[in-house]
Amino acid sequence: MAELSNGESSQSTSSTPQKGYGVFVPEIWSQKLNALLEKECVMLQCVNRNYEGEIANQGDTVKIITPAKVTVSTLSSSNITYSELEPESQDLVIDQKKFFAFKINDVAHVQANTDIMLAHLANAKKAIEEVQDTYLLSMHSNVEQSNTVGTDEAPIALSKTTIYEQFVKLALCLKNSDAVHTGVRPWVVINPTIESYLLQSTEFISAHNVADTTLREGAIGRIAGMDVLVSTNLTAVDSKYYVMAGTNEAITFASQLARIETLRDKDSFSDLVRGLYLYGAKTVQPKALAKVIFSAA
Repeated sequence: MAELSNGESSQSTSSTPQKGYGVFVPEIWSQKLNALLEKECVMLQCVNRNYEGEIANQGDTVKIITPAKVTVSTLSSSNITYSELEPESQDLVIDQKKFFAFKINDVAHVQANTDIMLAHLANAKKAIEEVQDTYLLSMHSNVEQSNTVGTDEAPIALSKTTIYEQFVKLALCLKNSDAVHTGVRPWVVINPTIESYLLQSTEFISAHNVADTTLREGAIGRIAGMDVLVSTNLTAVDSKYYVMAGTNEAITFASQLARIETLRDKDSFSDLVRGLYLYGAKTVQPKALAKVIFSAA
């Protein structure tokens, strides 16, 4: 009898050839899904993962140490005074716990192949990315008022003739906050509705015409010096769009596909597959974020 992850046994033996889903090995498929999750996700390109340690359980904490500022003084005598640096410590708590679970009946075992299993994992990846992107986009609430263009009471009306002006204001907010410096490229995330206005702006530089540097994967171009990425997970909230811009220094993200396992269903001729995904994020540099509030068209 073959031992499964939950201690139960299956009817397959080492002498019986396995077909289709029968070749499911949790460790191998966990590696495959982890590899899939490293690509394409919009907001993962807009955060840093510098402090991502080993995450085993929900509630694990990643310690983030932010260096203290150094003061430059004028030398007016032979005496030099030393200031004591006090780095800021912040905790990134892994408090987001998501899972997927599906059932595969024995008829599918006979007819399926590993390509179908890959397709299921691709769908799991898409589902994880949707909740993950939505979670990270919601961090617009951490943007400081001084870095906000428009207000909840008076959002900016979408217009193809004025949209460029709003993105210039976004970029200016980041520059005035000293968030943009050598080696740091800002980004902005929009949705297809806002994209339709942006594409009508003569100032927008499409990806085909950007030649000086390489854009982020999936970026449609550049506006006001910011890479433009599109996410369908940026949805309207109370008839307003919160469009966030920033640099990768602003948000720290940590995640782990904690487990994928398979077990035999007691109540049917089926196998059960389930996975646990843990993640968390922290806005470590709020001044490296900016947002514009658009009214939904």
